[in-house]
Amino acid sequence: MRTMNKTSRAVVAGSSILVGALLLTGCTINIGGTGMNDSMMGNSESTSGFSSNDIMFAQMMIPHHQQAVDMSTLAETRSTNPEILALAVQIKDAQAPEIKQMTAWLESAGAGMDMGHDMGMGGMLTNEQMTALSNASGAEFDKLYLQGMIAHHEGAIQMAKMIEDSNNAEAKTLAANIVKSQSAEIEKMKQMLAGM
Repeated sequence: MRTMNKTSRAVVAGSSILVGALLLTGCTINIGGTGMNDSMMGNSESTSGFSSNDIMFAQMMIPHHQQAVDMSTLAETRSTNPEILALAVQIKDAQAPEIKQMTAWLESAGAGMDMGHDMGMGGMLTNEQMTALSNASGAEFDKLYLQGMIAHHEGAIQMAKMIEDSNNAEAKTLAANIVKSQSAEIEKMKQMLAGM
């Protein structure tokens, strides 16, 4: 009887570990790492030519980009710094079309914005940070905007690494463009911030 109890406990413990591992595999993502295991993520191509990984990226990056556009829209009425205003226009001009592009991916794949679970998106401002940014003006706004946008861009670059090895040429090109343009903007923003 004691042997059966030990065996039963071992089976239950093993099953719990396996279930936990499967849950973690399905719901975690190593954004900053070497990439995801395609078989783990079910990274098969849909009829649209976009893999499940490409689609997940779009589902995460659309709201991420939208927040950058929203932050830059705030700059139009809260900053008087010509460099900040020019940067805000540059960011909106780059990211608004990318939102449309990624939305088209989802439509072609028959996917919506709902990922089924909450994924972490690096660099996103919290509601409190967005409120503080919205309530600020002048030099205070400029500083908060630059600090927030640097972190935001760093998060976007890490997210873009999800699809830098995509088999889809459009997805791969978008990832490369995001890394290149936002890396350059980070350097520019760091210089601007240092000069304040």
